[in-house]
Formats: sequence, structure tokens, C-alpha cells
Amino acid sequence: MTLSMPIPGHIDPVPVPRAATPRPDGRIDLLGLSKLELRMALETAQLEPKQAKLRAKQLWHWIYNRGVTDFSLMTDISKTMQPWLAARFAISRPEVVEAQVSTDGTRKWLLRAPDGEEYEAVFIPDADRGTLCVSSQVGCTLNCRFCHTGTMRLVRNLTAAEIVGQVMLARDALGEWPSTPEGRMLTNIVMMGMGEPLYNFDAVKDALGIVMDGDGLALSKRRITLSTSGVVPMMARAGAEIGVNLAVSLHGVTKEIRDEIVPLNRKYGIEQLLQACADYPGANNARRITFEYVMLKDKNDSDADAHELVRLLKHYDLPAKVNLIPFNPWPGAAYETSTPERVRRFSDIVFEAGISAPVRTPRGRDIDAACGQLKTASEKKSRAELDRLAEEKQAALG
Repeated sequence: MTLSMPIPGHIDPVPVPRAATPRPDGRIDLLGLSKLELRMALETAQLEPKQAKLRAKQLWHWIYNRGVTDFSLMTDISKTMQPWLAARFAISRPEVVEAQVSTDGTRKWLLRAPDGEEYEAVFIPDADRGTLCVSSQVGCTLNCRFCHTGTMRLVRNLTAAEIVGQVMLARDALGEWPSTPEGRMLTNIVMMGMGEPLYNFDAVKDALGIVMDGDGLALSKRRITLSTSGVVPMMARAGAEIGVNLAVSLHGVTKEIRDEIVPLNRKYGIEQLLQACADYPGANNARRITFEYVMLKDKNDSDADAHELVRLLKHYDLPAKVNLIPFNPWPGAAYETSTPERVRRFSDIVFEAGISAPVRTPRGRDIDAACGQLKTASEKKSRAELDRLAEEKQAALG
């Protein structure tokens, strides 16, 4: 779990990369392995190559198409092979510490990894789609001033298994197995949870490769969006190697303001960032780049800011959509939310220039699941209290 590139020096240093925590029972977790890695794991366990190839194909189907975690339920695998697999391998899910449902139907899960670190995932249902907001790191290194997650220090990258595990868990919770495109609630994925995906490039790429695989979860790359705060050197690579939709956390149109709100701007400025957007492979009017713009009162919400935003997008000839996000306040935040009238005026200016600028309706605010609010609940409640709540919930279910 190494980072793909160094973090800008003025921001929290990256901790020493650490290996994934092995399972106490010594079994190898198959979740998050590529097709080739899955086959190699079987061969390493002394299955002969032809047999390993067949079993890997069967296992892939059961894991990602059917959502099965118990080898004994895999009906096309022989009764003698099932215990052999179960003794050597596991198919895990993230441990759920807490699951919350908002009054608007938004769901948030607080998840715990085997090493005790915690991260969050959020499912947002809409009339015509259901979007899962997926985390890529425990904590974040970018310290964006408006973002509650940014007040956490980066602890470590998530593994491909932990990233895919969030999707599997959501599918479990929504009862969406076997995996078929028809009638599913979970239709879209956004890499907009905790962390900067492009600072965990390899694991994100591997995880999304599994999510997009036609033999399993089979989610189209057009239904997946990767959000970056502007890690310019990795953007072209993301377009070429992952190929999903791009969203950029812009939030400011001048160097002074963006330096303050998104400190990464001091390393990769607006001009560099917008040029990287213009060069992003596959971007066109059918696949526009989304610019996220959080509305901060008297900071970045003036008419002049809106006009400058339009000028920049037109200057770089960008196929763009601007998501205007009313700021979600949290205790100790340095900013206030722009008034609804100001947000509407800003939106109108951008729309009148021929650029889509919808105002995003805040979702899940009552469970701290809205944009910029993800910060593990364990920082508000003690581990003991969360464990007690989990035990009570289990007792109520049992």
C-alpha cells in the first residue's frame, strides 16, 4: 500500500506504508484479487494450473456476480473441494461498526478494518439512480479547509479489497444479488469518500477494474466518477488506465482563494489543473468533466467569481458541468454557507453562459453523511461505546 507519488511538503507527511494485516486464521482473503491473482492464489495452494483456471472462473462468478461468501453454497464446486477451499481461503466483508439511515433515505456505514482503522461509505438513493460514495484512504492528507474529513490526518491507504468491500457491503444491504443491471438500486459509484483517490492510484485502479468487470459487478465506466482535488501528474494516467468519469474539486477561481481552500493548489495551480482537464482522455460533450464548487459565504460566491469561473472554463474549452454544493457546516468550521439567493444567482450566471450549474441538494446531513462531512464517528464516540451499540443491535436482531 504505497502512495503513487510524494505528497506536497507543506501538508501532513505520509506515514510509513504498511502491509495489509494478515488474517488471524492464516487464510487468504480472495476479495479484491484480480482474476490472475485469484488463479495464482489457487496454484500457490497446490492446485494444478488447469484446475486452478477453472476454479478461479467459478469463484469469480460466485464472489462478484452472486455475492456469496460461503464456499459450501457454491453449487458447481464439488463437495470435496468446498472444505479444501474453506480451509485455505476466505471471502470477507468489512466489519460494520455502525450503520445509519437518514430521514431522506441516505445510508452511512462506519467500517473497521482488521488493523482497527475506520472509514466510511455512503449510499444516496434518488428517483432515477442510487449512488455509492466510496472512500479510498483512512483519513486524508489534503487538509481542504471546508472539509471535515480534511481535519483528520492521513493514516493509510485502503487496499483494493477494502475499496471493493464497500461496494459488496452496499449490495448486501440493498439485497442486490445476483448482480444484474436491471432494477438495481446501486447504479453509480463516486470515488468521493474519505481520501484522495489519485494518491492511492494502484489500489483504486485495481478495485475499479473488478467493479467494471463484465463477469462480475459489471458496472459501466460511464457510471463511475473519480473525484480529485487536482493531483495533476496522475490525471492523464487515470484517464488512460482507469477511464472513468472525472470530477475535480475546484472550489475557487483565484490563486489566493484556492490556495486557502484547497492547499494542493500551491503545488498544482489552477492553470495546470484546467490544462490537465482539457487533456483528460475521453472528455467530450457526452462525457463532461464535473467541477465541484462548494459555496462559501463571502469567500468564493460573488458574481465576479461566477464570471471568472465561466471565463476559465471557456478559455480551456472544457466540456464542463459545475456542481454547486451548499457548504455543510460542522463544529469549528471557518466558513459559513452562502445564502440560497446567492447560490441561485451564481448558478444563473453560469447557466446563462451555456454551462450546466445545478445546485446539489444536501443529503444525509442528519447523519453527517453530506459532502465534506465524512469523519469517522469513532472520533465522537469511544470505541467501547461503539462496540456496546453494535452488541445491542445484534442482540435486538438475534
